[in-house]
Amino acid sequence: MNFLGKLLFIVGLGVAAAVAAADNVLLIQTGPAGFTVWHVEGSSVLPDDDVIDIMATARPEGGEIIKTPLGPAQAFQLADGVMIGLPEAPRDRAWLVDRDACGHIHLWHAEGTTQLTDAQLSDIYMSALPEGGPRLRLGAQYAKGFIGKLGVTVTLWSVPAGK
Repeated sequence: MNFLGKLLFIVGLGVAAAVAAADNVLLIQTGPAGFTVWHVEGSSVLPDDDVIDIMATARPEGGEIIKTPLGPAQAFQLADGVMIGLPEAPRDRAWLVDRDACGHIHLWHAEGTTQLTDAQLSDIYMSALPEGGPRLRLGAQYAKGFIGKLGVTVTLWSVPAGK
C-alpha cells in the first residue's frame, strides 16, 4: 500500500472514532488558475470494474466516450494519472483516479461538502511536508498537509469542545 493508501486508512480509523463528518480528506493541486480541490467523498459513484474500463480508454485528448449509469464518461490521460469526466452527471462531474501500490482504485471527486477559502488552502499548501506539516487550526477544524505524488493531501478533523 502506498503512502496515500496508508494515510487514508489511518485517517479513516482516527477520524471515524472522533467524528462522523464527511469529506475529511482533501487533495489540493495548484495550476495557472489557482487551486483545484479534490474530495475523498462525492455523490457520483461507479463500481471499480467500470472505472477501470473507462480508465483503459484514457488519452491526452480524451478517450472514447463510455456509457454509464451516470451518463457518458470520458477519460483523459494526465501527467500524474487519469481524470474521468462525467459531463451529464447530476453532480460531481469529474474524478481524479489514483491507484495505490496494490492497484486499488481511489477516486478524488471534484465536488464535496468541505469548502475552504483560498487563504486556508494557501496556508495548508505552504505548510505541507512529506511526513506531514504542522497542525493548523481552521475555525472549528484542524488541518494537516502531506506532500504526495498528486499534490497536497489534507487531513481535517474537528477541534475538541472547549479548545
